[in-house]
Amino acid sequence: MENHHSHGGSQGPLLAAIAVVLTVYGISAVFDLPQSGARMIGQAEHAHGRVEEEVEGELDVAKEPPPYWMVTPFVLLLGAIAVLPLIPATEHWWDNNKNRFLVAAGLGILTLLYYLFLHNHWIDAHWPVHSQVHPSAAAPHWNLGLTVLANGILNEYIPFIMLLFSLYTISGGIRIMGDLRAHPLTNTVIIAIGGVLASFIGTTGAAMLLIRLLLETNRERKHVVHTVVFFIFVVCNCGGCLLPIGDPPLFLGYLRGVPFLWTFSLWIQWLFVNGLLLLAYFLIDLFWHYPRELPLDVALDETRVTGLRISGLWPNALLLLGVVLAVGLLDPHKIIPGTDFRPWMYMREVVQLALVGLSLLLGSRAVRQANHFNYHAIIEVAALFFGIFICMQPALEILGVKGPELGLTQPMQFFWMTGSLSSVLDNAPTYVVFFETAQSVVGPHEKLWVDPHQSLLVGISLGAVFMGAMTYIGNGPNFMVKAIAEKSGVKMPSFFGYMVYSVVILLPILVVTTLIFF
Repeated sequence: MENHHSHGGSQGPLLAAIAVVLTVYGISAVFDLPQSGARMIGQAEHAHGRVEEEVEGELDVAKEPPPYWMVTPFVLLLGAIAVLPLIPATEHWWDNNKNRFLVAAGLGILTLLYYLFLHNHWIDAHWPVHSQVHPSAAAPHWNLGLTVLANGILNEYIPFIMLLFSLYTISGGIRIMGDLRAHPLTNTVIIAIGGVLASFIGTTGAAMLLIRLLLETNRERKHVVHTVVFFIFVVCNCGGCLLPIGDPPLFLGYLRGVPFLWTFSLWIQWLFVNGLLLLAYFLIDLFWHYPRELPLDVALDETRVTGLRISGLWPNALLLLGVVLAVGLLDPHKIIPGTDFRPWMYMREVVQLALVGLSLLLGSRAVRQANHFNYHAIIEVAALFFGIFICMQPALEILGVKGPELGLTQPMQFFWMTGSLSSVLDNAPTYVVFFETAQSVVGPHEKLWVDPHQSLLVGISLGAVFMGAMTYIGNGPNFMVKAIAEKSGVKMPSFFGYMVYSVVILLPILVVTTLIFF
């Protein structure tokens, strides 16, 4: 959990760890373990006509969710993420990933202790297939605790963090640099390219690829803050809604059964919101900020020009494509199209890990050195979400039973409720909360991604992705880009200063989006 990784240092320990994981998986395959898990899923599909279905027989006892106070660990963890970085006394302490993990894991342990000793009702298991688990005759209820741990870690956390890790690490081996003329149109094109890439290599990958090019291009200009803010709006958030790999909340929906290509149905909203943001940026920069640049700075920008340089594409571009294909094809809940082969359990994650290993082995060490690549940001995500995925289990159980009582029935309501919380919390767990709320409203056997219910999922998906841009803490890449910009000498606005931009610029666009699409 160290904060720093030697730039360009030995990748030996990580490669050794990857080799161990691949070896263990290979040995388990010899003993038919991942294959048997896939067969269990297939048998559940055949017996019930869906990937996850209730076990045979009817319950004679209604489901009792945890008490409302059991969301306290979840709320405390999200509150810590939002508040501790803003308090001078805790800012430095919280910056250490070991401390983040201790807080997240500690609150996760409190959640598990509740299920071990205080919960006396059955709960849903989601790994490897859907079932119901009843408490033992007396505490501790080890079966309940292990089920909650499996639901949070084995079912969701491992696929989630492996996707982010593979995209983050492989994209870190690609470097796009150059000092172009920082005209309003040039910056607009860079941001637009990032907005497109965000859906295909993730918001984190696209942001890490292009933020240094944008900063290098604008190094002679004095008015750069608004450019980075719009970059966060588009590349770190709003551009990532076309594929599940684009933004973490959409990937969590994919893990809940949403088809891989369903999010492409959001292309009209994606084009509308990102188009308006790009137009707003171009006009603001053209008519306000660029004319305010000093003549000397403009002259330097026009003369200090270096061509666009891209390094590290081999083998990393192909490996990124491999990640996309692995996510799209190696889902154990789905037969690979055109075959009768069902991917083994965790085959998707093992392939992604192998692609990371190839990137480290075959990619250029010098490129990673030039990118100042380290693992601090992804370790931060891994540490926090380990606790989040455990702590949110009681909230999901409560929403599964009480969701219809919230009175949310319209897509617009889900859009603004999901978006409002995604603005002040991380958008990934917020998406899950309202996904489960919508599922409880339409019924456990209905699919949210088909009519007449998919409009609800559209509201949830767009709210989580678009409004994650409202604050620095709405989505992981927001803070990463802020930190890189500040290290490059750009004085970024404070937490509330950033919100001035989002409220004045982004919020009206989202209101118009609501009026047109909902």
